[in-house]
Amino acid sequence: LQFMESGGGLVQPGGSLRLSCTASPRLDYRYVGWFRQAPGKEREGVACVSSQTSTTGYADSVKGRFTISRDNAKNTVYLQMNSLKEEDTGLYYCGVVSMYCLRGSYENTEGSWGPGTQVTVSV
Repeated sequence: LQFMESGGGLVQPGGSLRLSCTASPRLDYRYVGWFRQAPGKEREGVACVSSQTSTTGYADSVKGRFTISRDNAKNTVYLQMNSLKEEDTGLYYCGVVSMYCLRGSYENTEGSWGPGTQVTVSV
């Protein structure tokens, strides 16, 4: 799979961004997760969505602020990020994950990553 993320940028604390993730071939029957990596830190999973029922899961650090969704017709998974904090700064990636993401276990099961999209939250 080849992923492409977009929608990052520079935003002030409290602001919002919407990230998009597309892939080739299609993502229809796969769980998809969003990950992020801050400078000097390991990559962490922040949100995931199931393949067909759109059941979602979130890391505690983003729960209530981020919303993951998907549009299978457009082969796109979104991450709406509201009430952004400086600690949300990082390079954001999407990837295929297992259903265990809904229990907080995020692993990129396909092993491939896109270039990511940079999110910077700063005054």
